[in-house]
Amino acid sequence: MQPLIVFLIAVGVIALLLIAAAIRVAREYERGVVFRLGRLLPQPKGPGLFLLIPIIDRMVRVDLRTITLNIPPQEVITKDNVPARVNAVAYFRILDPSAAIVQVENFLMATSQIAQTTLRSVLGQHVLDELLSEREKINLILQGIIDEQTQPWGIKVSIVEVKDVEIPSGMQRAMARQAEAERERRAKVINAEGEFQASERLHDAALVMEATPIALQLRYLQTLLEISNNQATTIVFPAPIDLLKPLLGKDDGGSK
Repeated sequence: MQPLIVFLIAVGVIALLLIAAAIRVAREYERGVVFRLGRLLPQPKGPGLFLLIPIIDRMVRVDLRTITLNIPPQEVITKDNVPARVNAVAYFRILDPSAAIVQVENFLMATSQIAQTTLRSVLGQHVLDELLSEREKINLILQGIIDEQTQPWGIKVSIVEVKDVEIPSGMQRAMARQAEAERERRAKVINAEGEFQASERLHDAALVMEATPIALQLRYLQTLLEISNNQATTIVFPAPIDLLKPLLGKDDGGSK
């Protein structure tokens, strides 16, 4: 009787172990890619509770959340032969868990290698000024190329961003001198434009004064008023005869 009890207990323990091995739970963001005797089942399992056949079935968990991939710094020679060290970051997620497991050995490593080679290739086709000022355009080009190459693996690349661009210190000093020269050029252009506009206004004012001599006299008197506000005790100012001729003429006419 005792051996029978031991046998039943052993059978019960084995049954419990088989049931425990058969029960699987996948989270909402997980899928289980199941191989039955080495053959891929059509549909991934999950999310939630599901059963596997012990020993016969083998499951590989796949995370469907967005993965952040840091692309290590790459040595790049730009189109204008400037050496640069560039790193980037890519965001991607798995849309087809079965393809991500079956079509490529290690989808994370493969995506990283594709991103690195694409980064070097694309940046080598642009000059340094484009790399520094047209980041958004370059990011879109990188995203499109990497996404196209990883599509057979069931991967969707949503964003690729160039993070840092390191250039030699000598090139940085040259760019600083160039930026300073550009600022000086703009300042001179603005100053010349201001002088040109001021000369136009002076020309217009001269034409008005030429047509109306009394305007010149009023301007002269206004200047005297401004000088009178000076705290100096002695003020010497010119009195052009031309300004007094209209007044003298009127006096002569009145006396006659």
